[in-house]
Amino acid sequence: MFNYLIGGILCIAALYMFIPSLISRMTGWGVFRKGKGKGEVAFTFDDGPHPEYTPKLLDLLERHQVKATFFVLGSQAERYPELVRRIDREGHQIGIHNYCHTSNWLMLPKTIRSEHLDRSADIIEGIVGTRPDHYRPPWGLMNMFDYFRKEYRIALWSITAGDWSSRVCQTRLQSKLLDQITGGSVVLLHDSGETVGADSQAPHFMLEALDEVLPQLKTRHLRFVRLDEMA
Repeated sequence: MFNYLIGGILCIAALYMFIPSLISRMTGWGVFRKGKGKGEVAFTFDDGPHPEYTPKLLDLLERHQVKATFFVLGSQAERYPELVRRIDREGHQIGIHNYCHTSNWLMLPKTIRSEHLDRSADIIEGIVGTRPDHYRPPWGLMNMFDYFRKEYRIALWSITAGDWSSRVCQTRLQSKLLDQITGGSVVLLHDSGETVGADSQAPHFMLEALDEVLPQLKTRHLRFVRLDEMA
């Protein structure tokens, strides 16, 4: 009886968590993770806004004339509404990354909707007047009910370069980005290092690498766009 119980729990967990995430990562079914435009690249930034790193990132993007997409935490948007206004005012897209950085594997669908998606959307709409319609679950971990949230376009990524690690940012991030980015790439980066598993100083080194990478990518005649502009 105990073995049957364990087997049933594992089957439910697989259906609710593991299979949806595996399908979305491997096939892209039900999510957006790569554009079709050969000359377009979308830079996306998760976990902010951060009071130190987000302003520096916005200065960098303005200097290089790059538009990007920010998947913000509702709790951070609530704490730093002026940064959210600046992101919007400077022409970048704002998406949702839950209210706090909690995995969708650990919550019921109703909790995700009411305490994370709708709550964060209300906060962002209250700040900038526009309701976000793009959503990236923390760590890209989905459950089966996420596929039915038709009011949000779920956006993952095609390139992740490990920029949550200061060591990677200092030694390999620049070369990884230059080697991997092509037309249609959706690039995952972070403008905060305060989430579980991240180094608090990593965004500093990410910004240094990005400042070097962007001019070199422009020589490839790539255009940097928001996710909602990407085909």
